[in-house]
Amino acid sequence: MNKNLLKQAQQLQSRLEQAKKELETATVQASAGGGMVTVIVTGDMAIQSIKINKEVIDPNESEMLEDLVLAGINEGLTMAQTMANEKMSALTGGLNLPGLS
Repeated sequence: MNKNLLKQAQQLQSRLEQAKKELETATVQASAGGGMVTVIVTGDMAIQSIKINKEVIDPNESEMLEDLVLAGINEGLTMAQTMANEKMSALTGGLNLPGLS
């Protein structure tokens, strides 16, 4: 194997590892119900926080609150996945390398 190619591969691996570490702390914020539920998700798909506006806390409407929380979480996860994919794609030049995102 060409030494230059090996060096490039090692540099790419190093940059990918750094990007993964950055994604652990990078966050996206999603909301549902016009901001009644706000979810913050990290780039490595961990839910960091959920905020619920007191106006939607009604014991008689628990299904609505459950739906809002679920919608907020799903939107946050989608946004975090998009962020992670974009970051990794920028490093790999669009190559689809298994296990990187």
